[in-house]
Amino acid sequence: QVQLVESGGGLVQPGGSLRLSCAASGSIFSFSSMGWYRQAPGKQRVLVAVITVGGTTHYADSVKGRFTISRDNAKNTMYLQMNSLKPEDTDVYCCNARFDAKNYWGQGTQVTVSS
Repeated sequence: QVQLVESGGGLVQPGGSLRLSCAASGSIFSFSSMGWYRQAPGKQRVLVAVITVGGTTHYADSVKGRFTISRDNAKNTMYLQMNSLKPEDTDVYCCNARFDAKNYWGQGTQVTVSS
């Protein structure tokens, strides 16, 4: 069973930065991909960024040039560096891992961008 735990969310002013972390219970090297999604209350999750086991990355247009996804296989942890944050980035951010043709999700961490 894969368990994912996010951390690093919080309240930040517009233009500020946050770094989200997603710690996995097992070796993330076995995951074909990992990603970050955002979810507003009552709405479906929306892809923010994804990184494959080979290191290929993909970003939503809204975050290109501002967010950076990375993974540290030795620490079994994935990160999302969020810079130049905007109020519209406010949401719950969830960690995803793809393993053995199944999707696993963390509980999510709240990111609020407000002055």
